[in-house]
Amino acid sequence: MKKRLKTPIGYSIIVFAAIILAFNYYIFIVKNNFAPAGLNGIAVMIQYKTGFSISYMSLLINIPLCLAAFFMVSRRYAVRTLVFVVVYSVVYFYLQEKDYTFFQYNARGHDTIFPCIISGVITGVVSGVCLKFHSSTGGTEIISKYINKIKPTANFFLVYTILNAFVAVASLFVYSEDYANYKPVALCLTYCFISGFVGNYIIKGTKTAYKFTVITTHPDEISKEILSALKHGVTKIAASGEFTKNEKAMLICVVSKHQLIDFKNIIDSYDDTFSFCETVNQTFGNFQRR
Repeated sequence: MKKRLKTPIGYSIIVFAAIILAFNYYIFIVKNNFAPAGLNGIAVMIQYKTGFSISYMSLLINIPLCLAAFFMVSRRYAVRTLVFVVVYSVVYFYLQEKDYTFFQYNARGHDTIFPCIISGVITGVVSGVCLKFHSSTGGTEIISKYINKIKPTANFFLVYTILNAFVAVASLFVYSEDYANYKPVALCLTYCFISGFVGNYIIKGTKTAYKFTVITTHPDEISKEILSALKHGVTKIAASGEFTKNEKAMLICVVSKHQLIDFKNIIDSYDDTFSFCETVNQTFGNFQRR
């Protein structure tokens, strides 16, 4: 049943994310004369110079990339990305045609950093959410995904940022008349950094926790107290000290950040006990509570 629900929910979230990104471009980016990022940034620059709509340019750029991704990356990834791109293009075209200019944040050349920061955060959230649902916003994200597939050790958002650096350089020649005004480049790089940072944070997860590994001669007492006080289960593994050759037990338990001090206090109350703690970015699984 859960597997059947995942597909429609996933597509609904992707459609919603595409709508958010279209509003993001229309409200915060287009009026403030800076290229956001990636191939969509190129589409923004082309519209700025020629008037050719971002909607059409996005489709012209991303449909061939999605077709390539269908064969070279993943069919599901390509289809979901195509859904995102089409919805984004249609919504942006609607906003542009209906002339909702009263929505737009027009900094008029002053304090442009604010729409840059806001739009970067929104794009980062959208990109991170899309990647969680095996999709993307298109453009350089598809290229980065392909590079990441043939070289898995490459950091996705690092590759994404490097590719966007070229867009930042191009923005100098589009928005600066004397080529001595580096503001468009600075805004583009700031946008890329913020969106990449936020996207990476979304991918890593916000459900941080702490994993404790405990070596002790009091496994049953500690386990009982953890279960009673913290409502957490414990995994017990037989262990022996290589130096002393004494038989001990190794306990493994993952707790939330709010229980960190409580767990430490429990461990401190037992002698002949050693423990260390590691940060866990995110937890997975569905264990039933007994």
